[in-house]
Amino acid sequence: MAQQTVRPAPGAAKMPPASGGGRRNGSRPRRAPRPRTVLVTAVAWLIAAVFLLPYAQMVITALRPAGELRDATYLPGEFAWSNFIDVWRESHLGDNLRVTLLVAGGSTLLVLLVAIPAAYYTARVRFRGRKLFLLLVLVTQMFQPTSLLVGLYREFYQLGMLNSVWTLVLCNAAFNLAFAIWILTAYFSAIPEELEEAAMIDGLSRGRALLRVTLPLAMPGVVTAVIFTFIAAWNEFVMGLTLSTVPESQPLTVGINSFIGNYTVQWNYLFAASVIAIVPVVVLFAFIERHVVSGLTAGSVK
Repeated sequence: MAQQTVRPAPGAAKMPPASGGGRRNGSRPRRAPRPRTVLVTAVAWLIAAVFLLPYAQMVITALRPAGELRDATYLPGEFAWSNFIDVWRESHLGDNLRVTLLVAGGSTLLVLLVAIPAAYYTARVRFRGRKLFLLLVLVTQMFQPTSLLVGLYREFYQLGMLNSVWTLVLCNAAFNLAFAIWILTAYFSAIPEELEEAAMIDGLSRGRALLRVTLPLAMPGVVTAVIFTFIAAWNEFVMGLTLSTVPESQPLTVGINSFIGNYTVQWNYLFAASVIAIVPVVVLFAFIERHVVSGLTAGSVK
């Protein structure tokens, strides 16, 4: 019998060859990166290394034994992990950290409690003197806290509030309140007022419309105010040094400065305390990084 040749039907898919050199699973061959892409990536890594190198040096010095502080080597012969334990036990670093957390957290909370209603009222109500109020808020940012230290010290001394956490909370909140009001006013003004009117038609009051409608939309501005206030209060040094004279009531920035003596500097303990000081800030940014990115890109896409 003659063998019949089976021809594929028109339009039928052709089977790939069974040779081993063909593409697997229909994947496209990888293309070599373009020279421009390689150059941009290399520059990005170089910039990142420049910014990360001081932090790496800080961690390495924090782990360096006291006998190797003057050595010219970049890496120590052995890592002294006990530096972190010693700096925690032999100093008031725990109390300083607690004070700084209370001051930064309390200042941020107080700023939000005052700035959100003030910025919302300024954005929604066209009262007489509104522009003058915003101008005065902006002008207060020009004053340096250092120029007011003598008056502040005298005032809190008469009130008997020196060496108090509440003193530092009030001062830090006062100097960061203007920025929070200014930036939140801009965010509230950009939100259509019709959204609140629709919510109030559905039965919500003005306050509940603010909490449920306007405030979530203004969250990038709130996060920006939180970051600015928290970091400013965390890094504040001059007021903490002037208004707190007892080591247990001093903030972390002043406590770290105690490792710098008149004739010697305990570099290993100084950098170990600095590493401990940056951990809460890194944790804060890890939690709010998503909101920070949304705040940076707010308004870029309509």
